[in-house]
Amino acid sequence: MTRLFTALEIPQPAAFHLSLLRGGLPGARWIDPENYHVTLRFIGDTDGRTADEVANALDRVYRPPFELKLKGFDCFASGRVPHSLVVRIEPTPQLIELQAEHERIMQRLGLPPEGRRYIPHVTLARLRGTTATDVARWLAEHGAFDGPSFAVDRFVLYSSRASVGGGPYIVEEAYPFAA
Repeated sequence: MTRLFTALEIPQPAAFHLSLLRGGLPGARWIDPENYHVTLRFIGDTDGRTADEVANALDRVYRPPFELKLKGFDCFASGRVPHSLVVRIEPTPQLIELQAEHERIMQRLGLPPEGRRYIPHVTLARLRGTTATDVARWLAEHGAFDGPSFAVDRFVLYSSRASVGGGPYIVEEAYPFAA
């Protein structure tokens, strides 16, 4: 079984900018900058046949390049327990349409629909034992975040091993956008 997801890569200059935010949060397991990405669709554990079907279906996605901007911090939680520190991505029509197309493709292949609302983001850290007060303090210390914009000219199909958060991720296929 291979664990798959589709995503947008974060270019090195933007990843470096994000890496400067690491530190100062108790219980945070910081994601390595080379593993930063914007998930489009988590696919999950798949057999070889399904993985091939996914890769082939994604090859038909035709989109022009577009720009994204890193803007604002957030913390995802289960109930009142924080589990992820993230930087939000400004949702553009191009991003939302691309993500929706990936969702439609996966459902046409017989995969179950994604149950969560799509919130474009880059995970900075996985949190364990971090209190809401710790997160609030970190957010207050770092203030409003207005990060760089970057060009998006392809999406990728990543594989990952079942592990405790944050990679390593392997690019299985890359799908360039139309020039």
